[in-house]
Amino acid sequence: MALVRTSNPSFSSLFDDFFNTELGDWRRQNYSSTDTTLPKVNIKENDDAFMVEMAAPGMKKGDFNIQLDNNVLTISSEKKEDNKDEKSRYSRREFAYHSFQRAFTLPESADGQKIGAAYEDGILTITIPKKEEAKPQPPKTISIK
Repeated sequence: MALVRTSNPSFSSLFDDFFNTELGDWRRQNYSSTDTTLPKVNIKENDDAFMVEMAAPGMKKGDFNIQLDNNVLTISSEKKEDNKDEKSRYSRREFAYHSFQRAFTLPESADGQKIGAAYEDGILTITIPKKEEAKPQPPKTISIK
């Protein structure tokens, strides 16, 4: 798919074309016995990069798995909790299993070699720089000979 760039492309069209592709149906992949919800994302763009912000409170940096394969960015997590409540003559065990996976196809203008991620205050932020040739260039003045 070729992207025709106008002088002021709207981010919403980029979002629709490139980031709205979710791979698979999450509900079929979620085997949780509890009401686990799919983390919500915000996707922002500036002149230099795309930023994916995922709301994931209560998690740790090590709970996430972020991969880029064939221009598809996949964010996933698998968390198992083992709660044990001992009673007088028996043990009761409750297992909780939470997992999710979100996948997004990156635009051609994204530089997949320089992706960075940070997790702070319950928000996972993935920064995807743009390739130099995709960044806005100042107008060029052409002299007349």
